[in-house]
Amino acid sequence: MRIGMIGLGRMGANMVRRLLKGGHECVAYDRKPATVAALAAEGAHGANSLAELVRVLPPPRAVWIMVPAAIVDPVIGELRPLLTKGDVLIDGGNSNYRDDIRRADELKAAGIRYLDVGTSGGALLEPALATLAPGGRMPAAARGEAASGAAPGRAASAAAAALGYLHCGPPGAGHFVKMIHNGIEYGLMAAYAEGLNVLAHADAGLSAAAADAETAPLANPRFFQYRLDLAAITEVWRHGSIISSRLLDLTAEALARDEKLTAFGGRVSDSGEGRWTLEAAIETGVPAPVLSAALYSRFESRGQAEFANKVLSAMRLAFGGHAEKSA
Repeated sequence: MRIGMIGLGRMGANMVRRLLKGGHECVAYDRKPATVAALAAEGAHGANSLAELVRVLPPPRAVWIMVPAAIVDPVIGELRPLLTKGDVLIDGGNSNYRDDIRRADELKAAGIRYLDVGTSGGALLEPALATLAPGGRMPAAARGEAASGAAPGRAASAAAAALGYLHCGPPGAGHFVKMIHNGIEYGLMAAYAEGLNVLAHADAGLSAAAADAETAPLANPRFFQYRLDLAAITEVWRHGSIISSRLLDLTAEALARDEKLTAFGGRVSDSGEGRWTLEAAIETGVPAPVLSAALYSRFESRGQAEFANKVLSAMRLAFGGHAEKSA
């Protein structure tokens, strides 16, 4: 199929390359002409404007937007008068699912279908989705259902999911599921980080601890005299451990390059999905303490707890005469 791609950052550009390798035709546009030229050299049709991108695509058009969530609406605003009835507009970024519901309603009046990746309109886009999906194997149960003709909808969903893509539901469902996926990611990352931090301090008993009223003593230093090889530990966990994962693979690779992670300052950003996940949990009354703690730890890493900590020190000084330690 032929598909237009708007936004050729790291993800958008790699998607174009993958589609090209899968035999699809791609019309590519980005605000940076050099980026467009680079992909044109790899086989894409480079467009110099949104109008050119739409003109080159035969109707019904499939136009995929891969831009930051904050500028999706402006891009749609430019595209809307250029598109015609039957075209499909796909937002593959990390938009809030509530925006998807609004956009789908607004575009429906013009006969333009809106797809937050993995939701309505998937039949037209299935060739591209199948190419972009990471691949996998259909579960035996799904193979049996598909062969027998039983539960065709369920079998089709299982088959697609096993290959790495899925029609999740009406507008917003795809980004809602992706939002929760990223919220879970926050929690998993925090668990690895906290566990490795405990391992990194397993040598606490080897150094002389301060002996003063402001320092809780280490009860038994002989229990904490391990200088552990974190790179080797994360590597062995990758092989057969119940906590093996792609996140662990990436962590092991980083520690193998530099066990002290000296290139990082530890200031952890959040791009919004974790906050939206907690908003959904609060509004539906669903407890999510792990995901909440993971998000708040990111806030703390950026110094957002500094004033609260100063308040704690001020109170300790006031009620107990505890002077704040410099380190």
